[in-house]
Amino acid sequence: MQRPILISVGTRPEIIKMAPVHSELRRRGLPVAWVHTGQHREMAQPLYEFFGIEPEHEVTLERRNGQLSHLNALLLEGLSTVFEQVQPRAVLVHGDTTSTLASAQAAFYQGVPIGHVEAGLRTFNHREPFPEEMNRELTARMAHWHFAPTAKAATNLRNEGVRPPGIHTVGNTAVDAALAGTARVEALIHQGRTVLPAELDLLREGVAHRHWRLVTVTAHRRENWGEGIGNIARAVADLLDAHPDLAVVWPVHGNPAVSDAVQAALGEKARRLEGRLTLCAPLEYPALLWCLHHSVLALTDSGGIQEEGAALSCPVLVLRNTTERPELIDAGAGIIVGTDRQRIVQTVSHLLQDAAALQHMRDAVNPFGDGTTAQQIADVLQHDLKV
Repeated sequence: MQRPILISVGTRPEIIKMAPVHSELRRRGLPVAWVHTGQHREMAQPLYEFFGIEPEHEVTLERRNGQLSHLNALLLEGLSTVFEQVQPRAVLVHGDTTSTLASAQAAFYQGVPIGHVEAGLRTFNHREPFPEEMNRELTARMAHWHFAPTAKAATNLRNEGVRPPGIHTVGNTAVDAALAGTARVEALIHQGRTVLPAELDLLREGVAHRHWRLVTVTAHRRENWGEGIGNIARAVADLLDAHPDLAVVWPVHGNPAVSDAVQAALGEKARRLEGRLTLCAPLEYPALLWCLHHSVLALTDSGGIQEEGAALSCPVLVLRNTTERPELIDAGAGIIVGTDRQRIVQTVSHLLQDAAALQHMRDAVNPFGDGTTAQQIADVLQHDLKV
């Protein structure tokens, strides 16, 4: 039996973005296996079902506290055991999570070459986002293949001393996933299949028949906990009051630092607005794609939604003071608004009232690729590993 290329991921964004790579490697008949690193298991299973993935391996995490050092230690020990058992030809990691860093460490210690998908993203600020920025840099020091999503990301790597032969500018797999996933969602809905949760029924009816203009909101990053989340929620309330045809869906992160602030600012308004404001649990990926596909714009502090929004021609307002995806802003597909209440309200109101400005953002060329990223990654691996 051939030693496999092992994909090592665990968080929801990683699963979404590595699914196209897994699919392409399987399509070519290349040996590939998947290890789930143990986080977000209840959120992971619907994604695995949607993408048709059955992880061959899984790390069981028995966390005793919320410290990142504890999580990293558990992951490093558990993944080292899996890698010793599997003896992979290569390990593929994604992005900037603790899973990413621990997977790269475990592979590095065993002398297994590492492929870093979505490499080279930088804010040049180790405090924001924390700890993701440092995770990216440390993973880059250990990786053999650096699959950069954009030319700017590739330049960042070269400036840090990474040798060009190992850098491959391939686009972002989020585009592959979003394009294929949206087509599948719309086909399932056309077939009468249940894709959206019941809590979105009023929203879907309002968008379809009452001509509501939909805005999707997500906010969960650690740097926005507290006053930032509160400001975002109050801005959403202001926008709903100012624009009677506006509808908002906000899948609220389960962390009390987020959910308590959102419910305090918007809970009563959601009960009064009968579908125009939907505060719900985090949506499964197909439902989130539907929301983005039907939204006039998105408000988010999520990196993944910045990419998915660009793929689906949904303008993105970034609820942060910086972004490691500046290409979105340079392309005109996004605007950084931070968490200032007045700035958020003014920017959204301007776009809702200026159809030409909104359309200009929708027409921006996607800086994250054309949906062929997984194919390009597979080309490199197939050539270099001679499989």
